[in-house]
Amino acid sequence: MATADQVKALVRSHAEHDDTKFYSVALQVAARAARGGQSHFAQELRDLVDTLRKEPPKSSSRPIPVAQPRGELAGLLSVSYPQTRMSDLVLQPDVRARLDRAILEQRQQDRLTSHGFKPLRRLLLVGPPGTGKTMTASALAGELHLPLFVIRLDGLITKFMGETAAKLRLVFDALSETRGVYLFDEVDALGGERARTNDVGEIRRVLNSFLQFLEMDDAESILVAATNHPQMLDRAMFRRFDAVIDYPLPTSEVAQAVIKNRLANVRLGRIGWTAVKNAARGLSHAEITLAAELAAKDVILAKRDAVTTADLVAALRERQARSTH
Repeated sequence: MATADQVKALVRSHAEHDDTKFYSVALQVAARAARGGQSHFAQELRDLVDTLRKEPPKSSSRPIPVAQPRGELAGLLSVSYPQTRMSDLVLQPDVRARLDRAILEQRQQDRLTSHGFKPLRRLLLVGPPGTGKTMTASALAGELHLPLFVIRLDGLITKFMGETAAKLRLVFDALSETRGVYLFDEVDALGGERARTNDVGEIRRVLNSFLQFLEMDDAESILVAATNHPQMLDRAMFRRFDAVIDYPLPTSEVAQAVIKNRLANVRLGRIGWTAVKNAARGLSHAEITLAAELAAKDVILAKRDAVTTADLVAALRERQARSTH
């Protein structure tokens, strides 16, 4: 059953017309009931929340409430409500399968907890820039109808270790209080290898604090950490996550899918995909997307009818040239 704090949170969110917080606390009550053996009540409550979330607002004049970090948290977190879905991402099949599994476990968390298991909720995403790691956090939030909180490392890390540790505690308290997807981008700034000789003691102590908070974290929020430099992470970091997902550069087939996906609203001529895929080799998802956009805009501005192989190859080669500088 609901704790005293959860009851107070329900009353407060109702008074503030904060539906998002109200539903989040209601789902926490459902999870607690499931852990207590009240699986039928928990499922009924989750079904009720899902039904109410799908209903249109009863009054169009009432503003839609948005959970905004307040006080010191305002300098540590930025929040959004993404509309991104997994269908918007073009990923390798094994990466997509692992993300789909995480989403399934989140949606079926009551069933899992009623049998003594916890759903996947701490994900470490590693790979080159532009391969879809940050967009994945948006897609997870969109699929699960949760807010996306991005941790602002510039506000988190200070030259005083005690201040950084205190700010980290605020962030992990927020994870427990407001269910959402929390993204630690470029997490190597916090999780660098402790054995590196050029690190000062303060940085190593920040890492130790971060590892301790990860170890103690038992919130229902989804914690996503992303890095372009997994080799810089302390080995203990990898053990703190439920899943480590590698984001490689796109294969030829994925590159073709990225281009088709981005140019879905533009007419394509008879494309020589072999030449296009060769020109895309070694580029990231983001770079291929930018090249496709450039080719399409050139065609539109020139008032031509369709994007050609030459358009795409030229744009991709331009991205290749820029990426080498």
